Amino acid sequence: MESEQLRAIRGLLPHLWPRQSFELRARVAASLACLLVAKLATVAVPLYYKRAVDALSPHASVLIVAPIALILAYSGLRVAGQAFGELRDALFAKVAQRAVRSIALDTFRHLHSLALRFHLDRQTGGMSRAIERGTAGITFLLSFMLFNVLPTLVELALVSAVLWKLYSFAFAAVTLVTILFYIGFTVTVTEWRTKFRREMNERDTEANAKAIDSLLNYETVKYFNNEEHEARRFDSALALYERAAVRSQTSLSALNIGQGAVIAVGLTAVMIMAGQGVAAGRMTVGDFVLVNSYLVQLYLPLNFLGFVYRQIRQSLADIEQMMRLLRVEREIEDAPGAIVLPPGPGAVEFDHVRFAYDPRRPILEDLGFRVAPGRMVAVVGASGAGKSTLSRLLYRFYDVTGGAIRVDGHDLRDLTQASLRRAIGIVPQDTVLFNDTIRYNILYGRPGASQAEMEEAARLARIHDFVVSLPDGYATRVGERGLKLSGGEKQRVAIARVILKRPRILIFDEATSALDSKTEKEIQASLDSVSAGTTTLVIAHRLSTVVGADQILVLEAGRIVERGAHAELLAREGIYAAMWRRQMEARRGEEAQLPEPAPAQ
Repeated sequence: MESEQLRAIRGLLPHLWPRQSFELRARVAASLACLLVAKLATVAVPLYYKRAVDALSPHASVLIVAPIALILAYSGLRVAGQAFGELRDALFAKVAQRAVRSIALDTFRHLHSLALRFHLDRQTGGMSRAIERGTAGITFLLSFMLFNVLPTLVELALVSAVLWKLYSFAFAAVTLVTILFYIGFTVTVTEWRTKFRREMNERDTEANAKAIDSLLNYETVKYFNNEEHEARRFDSALALYERAAVRSQTSLSALNIGQGAVIAVGLTAVMIMAGQGVAAGRMTVGDFVLVNSYLVQLYLPLNFLGFVYRQIRQSLADIEQMMRLLRVEREIEDAPGAIVLPPGPGAVEFDHVRFAYDPRRPILEDLGFRVAPGRMVAVVGASGAGKSTLSRLLYRFYDVTGGAIRVDGHDLRDLTQASLRRAIGIVPQDTVLFNDTIRYNILYGRPGASQAEMEEAARLARIHDFVVSLPDGYATRVGERGLKLSGGEKQRVAIARVILKRPRILIFDEATSALDSKTEKEIQASLDSVSAGTTTLVIAHRLSTVVGADQILVLEAGRIVERGAHAELLAREGIYAAMWRRQMEARRGEEAQLPEPAPAQ
């Protein structure tokens, strides 16, 4: 077995004996007790069946009461075997489901703890399918490894011992050889066909990722009339999955035929030996029935053992990807002894900051500035100058490669990420909302806030009147990524969400660049009222939105090339002044193209 799969099994074992829960450990112990009783009853059933048959044979000189008692005991043991088996499953169900819940939650939390770099590279559809298959595989492994594989082998050993003791070594030997050959054949063929299952998983993941990616970009597909192109891409992935699935099913059929042949040969050999014993007078008809009963009884577990082994191998192949996700190292972690950001005014300082996503391409070079408490600093510059990188660094999605960023004098690397992010609020350029209600999306800023607090935040963001005019009010669902709302409405929801959060530091990251001029002015008025008296960092492309900033920084190729207030920068006739003139000319051109209002009638 591959080392990765062994690690996967070791990762599951602690969930079979959860140290943190006495109740779950008690359930495991009770389940094992039920398992033992069920197996003993199962092995005893054929013995009582043999005695009942012998008691009813023509040569038996016993009272009629004896076979009735034996038959009742036989029936009782059958019921006990099944009842304790079901009780075992019922007791263990909570252990298995709690393990699945715990591992799924760990995976979910781990994914949220990974750096932005990982999430920019991931494929949502493929990752969700890997987690789905992995949790299903865990359910199977936890249940069947403990209660089917080992118990079946124990039952086979007990039956072989009984046959040896009652009859001869030959019966036990033929039974054991059949079992070992069956297991060897099953393992060998299953190992061979596992590659087909892996290929199925890869093709399924690929097809699912393409489908979700296409549906998430539904509008783009329509814009370019590329429905057939997307269908061909999806069908090509499905065709590869189809081929892998056919090969997997064909190899499974070959495995099942081989298993049936092995069982048939072993069964025939033992029955011939038993028949010869009866003919020679060494064995009774009851003995013949006993041997037949044991072999039939073993046939089902043996066949099931093959199924279980195949499923274990398939499940291990399924959870490999999920375990791989759990082993992805966190790029950004709290340092040992990291402190919670203490209360403070919210001063922000970039101290000779250097940063690069890729060492071969620097983004920021020796960047230094300070945002005083309650003041507004704006960063402007051409696309690719490194403006949006500032917000990612301040949120500590990445760590700086040189220098330091401080909040109220504390280096971000010395703070817990949770406390840092509680202190910052952001209104991004592309506001993505959850596919839920407007109420849920505003309350996401502070889930424990009251209805009155939420409505007050909506009023300050100038969206309350719009919301209450909707048929469902705050219960209106916004659709996938908020697509049922306009750009301005989504921005106002984002502003209300930030107001509700009550951060000490605000970031406006191109918050109005995707809006028309009229909506931009309305949103800008909301942003101005929200940021009054709050430490604010504005990242902007449209210079008209930063005229009132206390200081404007002009970023070019990762360096600050100009800094000062709006009037000062215009007077210098430098880069900022040139940018301003170009944008004003472009705006006048846009306004000139607007239709004139119709004369009053």
